[in-house]
Amino acid sequence: MNDLRILVVGAGATGGYFGGRLLQAGRDVTFLVRPGRAKLLRERGLRITGLGEETLLEPALVETGSLDETYDLVLLAVKANGLTSAIDDFAAAVGPETLILPFLNGLAHIDALEARFGKAAVLGGVAKVQTTIDDDGAIRRLGPLQSLAYGARTDPPPARLADVDAALRDAGFAAALDERITGAMWAKWVFIAAIGAVNSLMRGTTGDVVAVPGGVEFAEAVVAEAAAVAEAAGYPVSAAELEGTRRIVTDPGTGGSSLYRDLLGGHPVEGEQIFGDLTARARELGVRVPLLDLVTLQLRVHQHRIG
Repeated sequence: MNDLRILVVGAGATGGYFGGRLLQAGRDVTFLVRPGRAKLLRERGLRITGLGEETLLEPALVETGSLDETYDLVLLAVKANGLTSAIDDFAAAVGPETLILPFLNGLAHIDALEARFGKAAVLGGVAKVQTTIDDDGAIRRLGPLQSLAYGARTDPPPARLADVDAALRDAGFAAALDERITGAMWAKWVFIAAIGAVNSLMRGTTGDVVAVPGGVEFAEAVVAEAAAVAEAAGYPVSAAELEGTRRIVTDPGTGGSSLYRDLLGGHPVEGEQIFGDLTARARELGVRVPLLDLVTLQLRVHQHRIG
């Protein structure tokens, strides 16, 4: 069943990419966007470029403040610092049977969404994609990775979860219903915290860090701290996934994380979403995380400086 009415909140590097693919696959997709983004999309279309691709789409748009109907599924892909305003923006789209599928880092957003809409309405989700927004507004692919995992965080699961799965499958990217989605969210959290901390603390790409004496050991220590929090929380990262994270954060060919690029550019970063919440949970669980505490403080100073 692929006739769900889908509202994509955020037409950026993640929401724009997956929403665009769903639109290509014939799904009923509308994007909720702010006026500036709406103007650009109406003038230039939704463009997906990179890796030899030049796709131009003309999506249905609704501007914030203009929602007047509900949708079956809300795909939420915004930065953490835009979550509060995004919730207000799409609240009118949520009806009694609407499901909300967020693709944000960490887990703090789940608490905010459940407080507003109730636990039954909120699914868990993990998006993996290598994209960025170019200066001209195009979504540029940086690598082949493109997958969504999603699942229920309640037992029993929502009645329409099977419809969500049908709508997201066979749309040009890997999509999978995960019965242990909270564990998958923790695994991604460990990964992004580890690579973000390695880059940010050392002010270098992962390749730069592991190229010097002590760099590999430092990177592995960061991974161990993040993994210890997940394990103490009851969601240990599998040996295979943990080894994959270690491999990436010690690979000389690995570049910088998106958080690190934002940091270097003087932009806001998801310091509280990725690190503040993680270190707070570590304290509650009695796990010592000195390296993660240090990067949390560093990013708070950065946020204070840029205002």
